[in-house]
Amino acid sequence: MKKYLYPGLLLVFGLLATAIFFFKKPEQRMPELLERRGDLSAGKEWLNTKAAIEGLQAKLRSNPDDHKSRLLLAQAFMQEARVTGDHPYYDGAAMELLDVVLRAEPENFEALCCKASLCLTQHHFAQGLGLAQQAQKINPNSGFVYGLLTDANVEMGHYEEAVKMADKMNLIRPDLAAYARVSYLREIYGDVPGAIQAMDMAAKAGYMGLEQTEWTRVGLGHLHEVSGDTARARGYYLMALAARPGYAYALAGLGRMAAARKDYPRAIKLYQQARLTVKDYAFTDELTDLYRLNGQPEESQKMAKESIAMLASAAEEADDNEQMGHYADRELAYAYLKTNELDKALEHAKIEYERRPDNIDVNETMAWVLYKRGSYAEAQKYMQMARRTNSQNPVLLCRAGLILTKLGKTAEGQALIEKSLKTAPYLDSEVEAEGKKLLAAR
Repeated sequence: MKKYLYPGLLLVFGLLATAIFFFKKPEQRMPELLERRGDLSAGKEWLNTKAAIEGLQAKLRSNPDDHKSRLLLAQAFMQEARVTGDHPYYDGAAMELLDVVLRAEPENFEALCCKASLCLTQHHFAQGLGLAQQAQKINPNSGFVYGLLTDANVEMGHYEEAVKMADKMNLIRPDLAAYARVSYLREIYGDVPGAIQAMDMAAKAGYMGLEQTEWTRVGLGHLHEVSGDTARARGYYLMALAARPGYAYALAGLGRMAAARKDYPRAIKLYQQARLTVKDYAFTDELTDLYRLNGQPEESQKMAKESIAMLASAAEEADDNEQMGHYADRELAYAYLKTNELDKALEHAKIEYERRPDNIDVNETMAWVLYKRGSYAEAQKYMQMARRTNSQNPVLLCRAGLILTKLGKTAEGQALIEKSLKTAPYLDSEVEAEGKKLLAAR
């Protein structure tokens, strides 16, 4: 009998091995932490970040079903994306982790909120809104979810709903994030002094030196910049830089202040410093203008092409992936205007408009592209939508004035241009030049 037993046992073992191979859980990929660049790699914050992330990775290696640690790791990667600007890598890594959590726990409130936040970061605003609404149903008493709903409704152009969501957020948990959203909405509705007041409250509510706090302080500086108070704006940028050495967005703010004084070499140097530590298309875009103003057309053209390449790559990924990849068509529309590719500018402006026809910034983009193409009457239709919240942004006012003047409404148009140039002529050099040229021709 024994000679028949061994083949039987071998068959059983073979079946068990096959079952283990086919039915074992697939091993989850463990996203790695990348080294920071420049000043970001100095100081205790980076050491603490590495230690925390390595600890979470170790927990997941020992227990792949530890979804709490997986969620914390996703949140850590989302923060690292903010700090370094490397959103393509870290947002993708965080989304992978969150999808694993949500497959196991579809009603996980924190995971849904994080995924909504990632969608908003990647400009997938409709998806972000849907996820935030789903999370709200699970926990309607969270201040954080109302922040997401505020942001998503703003981006979709649902401003009245955004105000309601911001009010709920402030009732539940008034803090830095809540005050900052009030500030943004007040700015949208043309109340710049009120926006400054709320952003000041936000900055004071944060811990000095943390990325979120200094981002808010830079935002406060920018509000002073938009209102024409460059001295205070510069003061806040310097404060943010002192609290967080090498902070790229504070350096960029100081770069804008140098450009406002027409010190273009200094502005270029500050933007180059910012680019060394953080990957952000906006720095390359600003350098396109600065090199042009500094009489360096070849460098300007190089930056313009680099901007388009960065944005086109992100947009390509977004076309292939419904939840990841940065929708960047509005930014591409402006980038193509700088290379005088007007057809491509209009193509991308229309794509963005189809996604968000109620958003005032998107309508402004459509209006400006059409203005550059000489379609003034059509541009005015979009500009009326862009101005429906009574925003007092000087660039918006100057563009509106230029369009009205071209349509023969000279007094109304020139009044807007004069108001813009009197407040903050330095915000957009091209718009400033067109406005001054038109006024000089009177």
